[in-house]
Amino acid sequence: MLALLGLSGAVLVHRDAWIMLPHAGDARVTDTAQVAATVERIMADPAARPRSITFASDSLGLHRLSYADDGGAYVDQAGQVVARWASQWERPELWLFDFHHHLFAGDTGEVVIGVAGLAGMFFAISGLFLWWRTRKTFEFRLWPKRISRPAIVRHHRDLGIVFAPLVLLVTYTGAAMVFRPVSALALGPSAPAAIAKAGKAPKRDGARLAERFDWAGTIRTAQARFPDAQLRSLSLPRQDGGVITLRMKRPDEWLPNGRTMLYFAADSGRLIEARDALALPAPVRGYYTFYPLHAAKVGGLAHRLVMTLVGLALTLLGTLAVWSFWFRRGAVGPRIS
Repeated sequence: MLALLGLSGAVLVHRDAWIMLPHAGDARVTDTAQVAATVERIMADPAARPRSITFASDSLGLHRLSYADDGGAYVDQAGQVVARWASQWERPELWLFDFHHHLFAGDTGEVVIGVAGLAGMFFAISGLFLWWRTRKTFEFRLWPKRISRPAIVRHHRDLGIVFAPLVLLVTYTGAAMVFRPVSALALGPSAPAAIAKAGKAPKRDGARLAERFDWAGTIRTAQARFPDAQLRSLSLPRQDGGVITLRMKRPDEWLPNGRTMLYFAADSGRLIEARDALALPAPVRGYYTFYPLHAAKVGGLAHRLVMTLVGLALTLLGTLAVWSFWFRRGAVGPRIS
């Protein structure tokens, strides 16, 4: 499991770079009036209205639309469709993301991944102690000398010690994003409750989406409220509350889609609440650094390359460990690693 997650993670780190579509390399439009007009155009037809828009970023010059039937589309920043799909299976970046986060199994798969993350933390920490006994024989190799169990065990031990700190980082942040109580290890005992509170949206039960909703007005209001922030996503009301959610990213935020949130009444368009991510409690701000660290969304190309190496190291360590366990040759002896 860790090998598969490492390999898929290494590929996903560069996801935006391998979306080869027209206008994918366009610069992000920053003019509020132009963005507002595009949103108005996208959301105008109720029959073709997406449930959410993920806005273009500095690394991808396309808006991504998501529909209730699992379909979606990429549109340029003028609102013209450049690619459309009826299922995530038609877009490799989408199904690979779903695999890495949910194993194609929704919440159940997410729990399995969280358990794998906890196991990875145990392997990294216990590996430090096991390596210490044999530290004088350390030899850095990208590949074992031979495909034999003793050689693989030694390679596993020595390559593992090199990548252990970063493996611990990715497994801990991954596990903490699935099991919020794990965040208390780094952020303190009050963190899980504070994170849950910060993530709750206000509700307006029974508020139905207005037929002529002022979409452009929400964009103008949001940009006026946080003029230094990027628009990151716009989501229609969920079944449990009639609130339209607009998500923004302020310059000092690490999270790629930000956590500066604005909530608008679906029936009137009135701004109900605005939450500045930079004013959130310290444990919550700390928690929102986990994903950017895990997915190399900060630090530029250097961080992406480092996390690519970590993913490939996990792939190699996990694959060879499975091979040596199930397919080793020779007499069966005590398994010491």
